[in-house]
Amino acid sequence: MAEDDLPLAGYLQERLHQEQFTVQIATRRAETGKLAMDQSFDLILLDLNLQGATGLEALRRIRARKPDLPVMLLTGTGVLEERIRGLDAGADDYLSKPFAFAELSARIRAVLRRGGRPGEAVLQVADLKLDRLAHTVQRAGRTSRYGTEFRHNDQCR
Repeated sequence: MAEDDLPLAGYLQERLHQEQFTVQIATRRAETGKLAMDQSFDLILLDLNLQGATGLEALRRIRARKPDLPVMLLTGTGVLEERIRGLDAGADDYLSKPFAFAELSARIRAVLRRGGRPGEAVLQVADLKLDRLAHTVQRAGRTSRYGTEFRHNDQCR
């Protein structure tokens, strides 16, 4: 997440952790670019008002190097022309502040479902299946959400 509003970034990080997402925060454009290029992410949440440059510049640089990496713009600018510029610059989605967390979470799930990123949504080994998008684990036909546990004798060895 590239967000220069630290209280908002902390809140979103906490809430997204509750949704079983791992979140790294960058507060400046240079930091955002380095993280995006050096590491592998499923999605980037990008504020258009980053320190050091515009978010659209950061988006264009990300698109030039990682064209399949989903990027969702978050910004306080809700003007139609800005939303169009952001989407035309390569954003997969755009959400204006203020927003409801439930909508952000739903939009993240929708962008991740669209595909276009490497890796499988469902990972399977023997009778164990992990669905990264639905946040479920299935073993021997029984399904559980992440964060709940199977009985002790059901543990993987």
